[in-house]
Amino acid sequence: MTRGTGRGGSSAAPRSVDVARLAGVSQKTVSRVFNDEPYVSADVRTRVLEAAEQLGYRRNNAARALASGRTRSIGVVSLGTALYGPASLLIGVERVVRDTGYALRVVNTMEGDPAGITGAVDSLLDQGVDGIVISEPIDEEGAGGDLSLRVDVPVLVLGAPAAVTAPTVLTAGDGADLLARTATEHLLDLGHMTVHHLAGPHRWYAARDRLEGWQATLTAQGRDVPPVVEGDWSAASGYRAGCELAADHGVTAVFAANDDMAIGLIHALTEAGRRVPEDVSVVGFDDIPVAAYVSPPLTTVRQPFDAVAQEGLKRLVHAIENPGADPLPASGPPVDLVVRASTAPPPDRTTPADGRRTASRSRGGTHAPPLPNGGPPHSDSSHD
Repeated sequence: MTRGTGRGGSSAAPRSVDVARLAGVSQKTVSRVFNDEPYVSADVRTRVLEAAEQLGYRRNNAARALASGRTRSIGVVSLGTALYGPASLLIGVERVVRDTGYALRVVNTMEGDPAGITGAVDSLLDQGVDGIVISEPIDEEGAGGDLSLRVDVPVLVLGAPAAVTAPTVLTAGDGADLLARTATEHLLDLGHMTVHHLAGPHRWYAARDRLEGWQATLTAQGRDVPPVVEGDWSAASGYRAGCELAADHGVTAVFAANDDMAIGLIHALTEAGRRVPEDVSVVGFDDIPVAAYVSPPLTTVRQPFDAVAQEGLKRLVHAIENPGADPLPASGPPVDLVVRASTAPPPDRTTPADGRRTASRSRGGTHAPPLPNGGPPHSDSSHD
């Protein structure tokens, strides 16, 4: 884009008064448009934005920060990892923050650095951010770690326990135990007597939540709780677990804590002559893009990354812009069980007369049409 020269043909950066003159509106109207205030008609808003684009005008955020006491920036503390879950959540946060008109400042922590979160938060506070998002999935101290932060701006914690003292502390994305219950119930509903679990690393909050949801479901239904096999989120660790589980012919159903481990597990079972799903049913977690295209297509629980980011950031911005006001209410996570061809009744059971279980399950217990065993990958459930 060619930057405009501003009024009088000078090389000075264009100002809001120049935009107002070109658009034929008052300077106050320009301010209202860029602050996304109400009572501005669509026609006027379009004229102002087109004039700003023509002139190459950008808001002076530094001046606005001096006037309002806010920098209109949000800081994010995130684990530096390429793992699908944390990376997808960070992408969702980046997209939503951009749409809110706030600037985004990201500080990555490194696994194995217990002081990483504290240092990252201090760095963001030094930059004057108006709010902080903590998307840190690891408890370096193990369960019940003693991390405690004191922050003087609103904080949104994604997934992990909120060991934070701040004017407002919000949480989002902490329903992994419910999603794990849904995955486990699906296998029990098919007729499996119990469900084995391939867990993620115990120091990850999400791994513990999924394990607890699986265990609570079996206990509530009076089923045996088999020993847990722990992986490290990778397909290689799933393969190693599969080699172990394949030797036990009493294993007919496995819930894996993520899709990568589920895919490695299926590969090992197949190599050992255990057919999926005829001999062993497998459910994953996340619904990574490749899950619909492996063999067999993987039944999994879809994580609502975009929905979590959207709701969490909406509540955080409300807390920033309305200090002292009651927080916006939180809603429960959508539950989306995507049934594909990796699950079926156990070997000694026939398919019920009414077909396979539902392809999607919600909190309200509504059901989608039955999906035939071995049918095409589920494709009619929208991403959240």
